[in-house]
Amino acid sequence: MQENRSFDNLFRGFPGADTAQTGLDQGIPVALRPTPLGNGPDLDHTHTGWWKQWDGGKMDNFAISGTLLPYSYILPSETVPYWTLAREFTLGDRMFQSNTGPSFVAHQYMIAGQSGHASENPTGSVWGCDAAVGATVALLGPNGTDLLPGVFPCFDYKTMADLLDAKGLTWRYYAPGRKTDLFFMLSAYQAIRHIRFGADWHEDVTSPETSVLTDIAAGKLAQVTWVVPAWNNSDHPGAPPQGPDWVASIVNAIGRSKYWNSTTIFIAWDDWGGFYDHIPPPQTDDMGLGFRVPVLVVGPYAKRGYVSHVTHESSGFLRYMEEVFNLPSLGTRDTNADDFRDCFDYTQPPTPFTSVLTKLTPDFFLHQKGSGPPDTD
Repeated sequence: MQENRSFDNLFRGFPGADTAQTGLDQGIPVALRPTPLGNGPDLDHTHTGWWKQWDGGKMDNFAISGTLLPYSYILPSETVPYWTLAREFTLGDRMFQSNTGPSFVAHQYMIAGQSGHASENPTGSVWGCDAAVGATVALLGPNGTDLLPGVFPCFDYKTMADLLDAKGLTWRYYAPGRKTDLFFMLSAYQAIRHIRFGADWHEDVTSPETSVLTDIAAGKLAQVTWVVPAWNNSDHPGAPPQGPDWVASIVNAIGRSKYWNSTTIFIAWDDWGGFYDHIPPPQTDDMGLGFRVPVLVVGPYAKRGYVSHVTHESSGFLRYMEEVFNLPSLGTRDTNADDFRDCFDYTQPPTPFTSVLTKLTPDFFLHQKGSGPPDTD
């Protein structure tokens, strides 16, 4: 689970994918210009900002932060591991985030297919059930508004973890911890009361997130795994440009392990980060779909060199898990989400793994220092 990139921003010009050379700023064409992957500043990607940028489907108001930086793209030379994986496996160019807003909500949809009607990131520097007394998260209002002050950001709805626990299946959620990185706020299960204050928090919510690398090597990969990056490795504007190597290191670890022939890896970006995209998202309910983001589907049965034009969304990861493990539906957005079926060919022999070239080694990530600041919008 990476951070804050639209499809046009990260994969502009990818062969066979639907991308744009220009955008619209209030009806005026604007050429998309290259910008470094680590370039800031952070752009408006709030729920209310989404509505302004969407502009009733016109997709022409992305400069609301007072800059044309949203109308930019990343050169492929800076994201070589991503483009390598896209060429070798499957890239989805009709993947949309499930919500119309920022990271807190997006990560809730990746574990539960809902957010308890939360529409924004919580106030304060700690999110979820550990937030300070008086902290709130806005709730979804009508027509692109927020209902304020909102509620305390601690919920108790059913999640994928509950379905997995009920069937005795193993899971892990790797995310930065309070003592290792200020991005620990992105640990989505921290906002689920019965997980945060139950046995799962100590057994299945794991930090630092880099321990996924050593767990794979030790033969301890769970049946379902989420991996959230530290700030340094997140692709977030202003972060160092090492996210592609971080992701490739995890793919390489799985590819070189006993797990490769029975594993699917979904690589996704939680929200658009305020960057321009030219495809109007389908509107399915009062929360989404949100803007288009990339998705990479990697594994021995993922179609090779395939660009999926089928509409996918983040809650589809849950639908995929439900079908693979014969789980009941959560009854939220997963119910109608696509299951990524078109991205696989189970009649093909398992694709042998070829390592993805990186500049940074796994040892670099295992020994890097904590980072920050946290994402506040």
